[in-house]
Amino acid sequence: MATVCFYFQVHQPFRLRQYGIFDGTGGYFDDDRNAEVCRKVAAKCYLPANRTMLELIRRFDGRFRISYSITGVVLEQFERYCPEVLESFQELARTGCVEFLAETYYHSLAILHSRQEFVDQIEMHRGRIRDLFGQDPTVFRNTELVYSNDVAHLIAQMGFRGVLCEGLDRVLAGRSPAFCYEPPKCPGLSVLLKNYRLSDDIAFRFGNRDWKEWPLDAGKFAAWVNATNGHGHLVNLFLDYETIGEHQWADTGIFDFLRALPDAVFAGRQNDFATVSQVIGRYPPVGEYDVPHLSSWADTERDLSAWMGNAMQTAALEELYRLEEAAKACGGPQVLYDWRRLQTSDHFYYMCTKWFADGDVHKYFNPYESPYDAYVNFMNVLGDLASRVGQ
Repeated sequence: MATVCFYFQVHQPFRLRQYGIFDGTGGYFDDDRNAEVCRKVAAKCYLPANRTMLELIRRFDGRFRISYSITGVVLEQFERYCPEVLESFQELARTGCVEFLAETYYHSLAILHSRQEFVDQIEMHRGRIRDLFGQDPTVFRNTELVYSNDVAHLIAQMGFRGVLCEGLDRVLAGRSPAFCYEPPKCPGLSVLLKNYRLSDDIAFRFGNRDWKEWPLDAGKFAAWVNATNGHGHLVNLFLDYETIGEHQWADTGIFDFLRALPDAVFAGRQNDFATVSQVIGRYPPVGEYDVPHLSSWADTERDLSAWMGNAMQTAALEELYRLEEAAKACGGPQVLYDWRRLQTSDHFYYMCTKWFADGDVHKYFNPYESPYDAYVNFMNVLGDLASRVGQ
C-alpha cells in the first residue's frame, strides 16, 4: 500500500511599486499590479483548480484528500481582489477532506534573523486559519521549506506534531523519502519529506515535450506510485499550487491529468490519499533525519542561496531586520504592517543572481529587469521606512 500525500503551497507577494528616493513617505506597494496578478492567477489556477479538487473529493466520497498552506499575504489579497477564491477554499474546508497547515504569516525568512518575529508570525497565521477555515493547524511548513534541526526543535516547543521538509539525498544517504522520520533528540515530532523527483515531474517537467517521459499520463504516474510498495509507505507530492494552470497551462493537459489520477492510484494495491496529519497518525518515524545546517526546497542546491547568495541579498536582509525594534516600538500599525510585508521572501528572491540552471524559475513573476533593479528599489523603500521609524 502506498499513500499519496498531496500538499500545495498557495502564495502571492505584495509586490513593490517603482520607488525613487524622492518619492515621499509610504505607499510602497503596487496595488494595481497586485490586483492584476491575483485575478489573473485566480482565473487560470485557483478557481479552476479548487473546482477540480472539490469535484474529486465528491466523486470519490472523501477518499481523495489534500493539504494546503496558504500565506497570510495571499489571504489578504483574496479578500481584497478575489473573494470568490477565498470562498472556494472555505468550501473545500467544509468537506472535511482538506487540511490547512501553519506557516509564517508573511512568508518570511524571520527564522534567520529574529526568533521572536518567527514565532509571532506563526501564531498570527494560526489564528487566521482558525478564523477563516475553522481548523487549528498541528503541522508546520516553513517558508520555502527552510529547515534544520534547530527549526524542528523550536517548532516542537510550539506544540506542532509534524513539519514538512525537502527530501535531501545528502541527508538520506541512500534511504527513501517514502517514510516518516524524526529530528535528533526531538521525539514526538514527525518529519515528512518531499519526494522531489515525482513532485518535480509534475511541477517542472509535465509540459516539457523534450522530456523522455512526455506525455505524462495518470496511468504512468500511478505506476511510479505503485513502485513504492515494498520500499516505503509514502509518496509526498509537495507543489506550488500555481503549478496547476499557471506554470503548467491548461493546454498541457494538467487538469485532465489531475482528474484521472485518483482512479489510476486507487486501482493499484489498495493505495490511498491522506492529509499530512493523517500520514503522521498512521506511520510512525522509522529513523532520524539529521539536518544540522539550513536547507530549502529551492533550486538544484536545496540551500538558502536563492535568498542569501550574494552581497545585495545579505545587506537587504540585515538592514530590514535591523529596523525590527524601531518598527515595533514606533506605535504606528501601518509602519509595522509595511515592515512585515517587506519580509516576504520574494523580495530577496528577485535579487538572486543565479542565472544558470535555475534561471527560468527565478524570472517567473519577477517584476524587475535585473536583480540589481530589485535591490535598488527595495533599498529605496527601506530607506524611507528607516526615516519613518527614526533610524
